[in-house]
Amino acid sequence: MRPSRVLFTLVLALASAGFAQGPPPEAGPFRKPDLVEIVKLDATIKLDVRYATKNNFLGKAVYSSARAFLQRQAAQALVRVNQSLRKQGFGLVVFDGYRPWSVTKVFWEATPEDKKIFVADPSKGSRHNRGCAVDLSLFDLKTGVPVRMPSEYDEMTERAHINYECAPPEAKRLRDLLRSAMAAEGFSVYEPEWWHYDYQDWKDYPIMNVKFSRIRV
Repeated sequence: MRPSRVLFTLVLALASAGFAQGPPPEAGPFRKPDLVEIVKLDATIKLDVRYATKNNFLGKAVYSSARAFLQRQAAQALVRVNQSLRKQGFGLVVFDGYRPWSVTKVFWEATPEDKKIFVADPSKGSRHNRGCAVDLSLFDLKTGVPVRMPSEYDEMTERAHINYECAPPEAKRLRDLLRSAMAAEGFSVYEPEWWHYDYQDWKDYPIMNVKFSRIRV
């Protein structure tokens, strides 16, 4: 077994040992979760769910299937973003949406201390865990090819910051186009990651640890 795979297996085992305690306790009340599958609301939104493949910063799949979910209001807002961008020749490609809390814990345990700004602390939970965060980018409607942004998705460098200025002008323009379109529908960017957006009502929903296979939509 390769060293990287041994490390991942160890991290997964250690994180799993803590899963029994579950997500951190929270004071409600919260809205009842209403997760919907994004592409069932708009099939023109593309999916590139990296965590269902080895093409991610862990080098290992942590999702059993390449699906993306959001709370209904957030998903409906995302559909409006996609419709707006299509008028400008672009579509949305989604990397991730709702993320079970157990996966957030795996990410935290696998990430070096100096890079933890790029992952959520499981003791506080993630907005992904609430079904109100989405990782995404743009693709060109004419070619179907993802656009070039200032950094790669999940790149843990300064290039990922929403205000990074040393990128090519076109990459910055497209990054800003995405930000403007998302803001118009109630999404705010997480500044260290140009691809991560939180929906405005995220505080209204609880941290969840439901596997994709148990989501009924």
